Amino acid sequence: MASDFSRPHLLGIKGMDAAAINQILDLAEHYVEADYSDHAFAEKCRGRALANLFFEPSTRTLASFELAGKRLGMDVITLPVAASSVHKGETLSDTAATLDAMGVDLLVLRHPETGAAQAVARQVSCSVINAGDGTNEHPTQALLDALTMRRHKGRLEGLVVAICGDLKHSRVGRSNFHLLRTMGATVRAVAPKAFVPDDAAELGLEVFDNLERGLEGADVVMMLRLQKERMAVAELPSPVAYFAAFGLDAERLKKARPDAIVMHPGPLNRGIEIASDVADDPARSVILDQVRLGVPLRMAVLDLLSRG
Repeated sequence: MASDFSRPHLLGIKGMDAAAINQILDLAEHYVEADYSDHAFAEKCRGRALANLFFEPSTRTLASFELAGKRLGMDVITLPVAASSVHKGETLSDTAATLDAMGVDLLVLRHPETGAAQAVARQVSCSVINAGDGTNEHPTQALLDALTMRRHKGRLEGLVVAICGDLKHSRVGRSNFHLLRTMGATVRAVAPKAFVPDDAAELGLEVFDNLERGLEGADVVMMLRLQKERMAVAELPSPVAYFAAFGLDAERLKKARPDAIVMHPGPLNRGIEIASDVADDPARSVILDQVRLGVPLRMAVLDLLSRG
């Protein structure tokens, strides 16, 4: 596939146009349908070095970036932050500069501070991919969510997507808001008033503080967990009370369209934001499809950035 992907980094979805989003999704489709048994892509990015630098825990994102890089033939380094010089007082800036000096071509960064990826990108010569920075963005998650929706629904334009839960602290939610609005979907923010983003109107969101009303006629229902690590103690709701008001169960799901799909970026907190019978429903839940599509989507991102 020819490339006109001109971005040196992938720091967020905000500001990305539909053409760039579609280019990533289209290339990801190519990798979804590929046969990896013959190692056909092992020479694709041979000689490129990928470093994963995660200052927060991760299962899906970290593992899928590792697997994506290896399938493309990259040299992959995952730096264990807990055992790195960060614990000797080294700054993020110095750690990133060290990896850059070693000749790393792509740096995948997850960090608890909003703006960390942007700051590093200004300091290094390698491409930086934001794997989540504070409450700001998580662009590859939104892209794989979009890929999941497009494969199950055949389109993004015109879909009604209800994103439910702790939206105020969710970088996944924010990246999805930007992407889905750019692609012509209607986006609903369904959350307790305390968990609605302060800039919901600026983001063009339809806001609902009642789960049943927010789900009515939705094509896609995306549940988000409570971001406890980003909340003050006073903000934490009772898990029982939260599920009673905003937990997705089979009865509430009936408010959405009969063919609505259920999504969740993970990790799931069963019995808090989603019931197990919904999360595991083979007819409605596409949660494991989101996980599966994370590898080809991230292969597409690494491939496009490597070409530059």
